[in-house]
Amino acid sequence: MNILETYQNYYFVGIGGIGMSALARYFNASGKKVLGYDKTNTKLTAQLMKEGIDIVFEDSIDEKITTLQKENTLVIYTPAIKTLGILDYFNQNQFEVLKRAKVLGLITENTDCIAIAGTHGKTTTSTLVSHLCKEADLPFSCFLGGISENFKSNFLYNGTQYSVVEADEYDRSFLALSPDWAVVTSTDADHLDIYGDKSHIEEGFKQFAALVPNDRQLFVRKGLDIGRDHQTYAVNEKADYYSDNLRMDHDKIYFDFHTPSETVKDFVWEIPGIHNVENATAALAILHNLGVDFETLKKAIANFKGIKRRYTKHIYPNGKIYIDDYAHHPTEINAVVSSIRTFYPEKKLLVVFQPHLFSRTRDFADAFAESLSKADELILLDIYPARELQENFEGITSGWLLEKVNLDKKEKSDLSGAFEKIKEKDFDILLTVGAGNIDTLYDPIAEWIVKK
Repeated sequence: MNILETYQNYYFVGIGGIGMSALARYFNASGKKVLGYDKTNTKLTAQLMKEGIDIVFEDSIDEKITTLQKENTLVIYTPAIKTLGILDYFNQNQFEVLKRAKVLGLITENTDCIAIAGTHGKTTTSTLVSHLCKEADLPFSCFLGGISENFKSNFLYNGTQYSVVEADEYDRSFLALSPDWAVVTSTDADHLDIYGDKSHIEEGFKQFAALVPNDRQLFVRKGLDIGRDHQTYAVNEKADYYSDNLRMDHDKIYFDFHTPSETVKDFVWEIPGIHNVENATAALAILHNLGVDFETLKKAIANFKGIKRRYTKHIYPNGKIYIDDYAHHPTEINAVVSSIRTFYPEKKLLVVFQPHLFSRTRDFADAFAESLSKADELILLDIYPARELQENFEGITSGWLLEKVNLDKKEKSDLSGAFEKIKEKDFDILLTVGAGNIDTLYDPIAEWIVKK
């Protein structure tokens, strides 16, 4: 019997995280009692509470915790939380306490698991795979690292034969999964606080790829060394599955898709960027191999609306363009800025960037500086610490990073003062970018530009 079926109560420590909240929604949808703690009240936690999940924001042992029985309660935590009184209480009282990745792994053991891994592109690809599964009416559930614009959530239940999961490399969490199908989009250096260097993160992805039982059910972006046989995919170069003939017409992207045996012309969607066509190529390869017909896939691609904070774009009657994106690695920022420059080469670009983690800022400072220097003007926000403490990273500040950026028009700001600074600027395109709480600027900016 699945161990998860023995519990009635599920307590999430760090429930507001994007991966944790998807699991919380899964158990809530299954009729279980779901509770949790997070340090910050966000749009996501507010939505979880609307769905009937009980959340507290203070690290204290209240009656809701003391009345829980260890025999019927599972505690799920994220490794991003290092010390917490609530977590200590559960450990000291011998509750079953499992990492998020372990619980997700237990769920995938009992399904045909489609796992999407990669340092970049995994959220878009896994969300697109889920959307295609839904449009094809396959019996699946999905656990995503972003909010789908199509179903307004990071979780969807449509059955249990398949599970679509975003395979997170942080803390080597993806090694707890049981993938039957998998995609590896990229193996760039990241999370060096965990892996140490690029060679070790590449080795982590090889270990993940080794979990897939069938070579023909592993799809890897062409050019990556994954240490075993696999199917390849690419854009604008031949591979087992590839897309080419990309062109743009009235804000729509057209492309042709090639399998080993046929070519399907004129897929069309509104998601910009070559990197996103690459993600679509991987998703189409998976669904084609699951037996979904191309007529269904074409319709599904055409009505895919994307993911919140993944190149979310607004064009206003006054000519201004506002783009909001989750990018928090130099490679991702380069991809976003490159797309903007490709489609709007003459327009003046103001970038507002919030670095995420002191360690990532330190490890990729020169690459961040190079990426940000491609703007016309830059407002650099304070570093969002997430799980880290400034005292452990002396000298690593946004001011230190700003000095490395080769721009005449650049300045530093805290989050609270950023909106007023933005309102003073002259720009054609505004890009807000980062993975922390910069998203709190989104609504005020979107409302202000309408009136500008």
